[in-house]
Amino acid sequence: MTALVRLRLAGFLRTGRAVAPLLAGLLALGVLYGGGRAQPAEAYGVSAVVLFPVLAWQTKLLLDVEPDVQRRLALVLAGAAREWAAGLLAALVAGLGTVAVALAFPWLVGGVTGQVEPGGPSVAAGVALGVWAHLLALPAAVALGALASRAVTGSAGYGVAVLALGAVGSLVLGLSASVAPWLAPPVLPVARATAAGPSPASVALLTAWAVAWSATALAGYAWRRRARA
Repeated sequence: MTALVRLRLAGFLRTGRAVAPLLAGLLALGVLYGGGRAQPAEAYGVSAVVLFPVLAWQTKLLLDVEPDVQRRLALVLAGAAREWAAGLLAALVAGLGTVAVALAFPWLVGGVTGQVEPGGPSVAAGVALGVWAHLLALPAAVALGALASRAVTGSAGYGVAVLALGAVGSLVLGLSASVAPWLAPPVLPVARATAAGPSPASVALLTAWAVAWSATALAGYAWRRRARA
């Protein structure tokens, strides 16, 4: 399975498909941080929201770079579970690289301040909350990108529709607390929590919510791949 992960990452990088989502993420973050400096917790919480659709798009591109025939050969040789897991692990590794860039970017462009507001989280605590917010958004984005991949949808058009509807729907449901917010990953609730300073109970609740949503979406991905096999 390690060889499959390396193969997919190599194909993603060598074909140049990794450039577009990375540039899109940097552009979005540049616009975000261009408005002035913010506390790390607040800035990183919004950054995780901005990166969510970018990470989902990146996952779709990575999973779609492999030709259908090659994917079927890997499915036969490695087995269904290993083939699916290799693609998801490759997407997670690529996503971690993008998250690392996003965490370093605001310090390079002066988008965050080291000053601490009275009663607010310290700089170290703000950075820790930012890492937490991005690590919760990443698995959900990978799950959404996997559901939008060609292996699941069967065509590029359907894949784009799933990706767009999933990203927009997650933001819309996150804005409305009264219309089934549990149907979406908690990217916006996490952003609000990082800005306000979450309690241990809210951290545990939001983490459980993100893990449950991601696990459910990935189970749907596995079911759909099995149905199309």
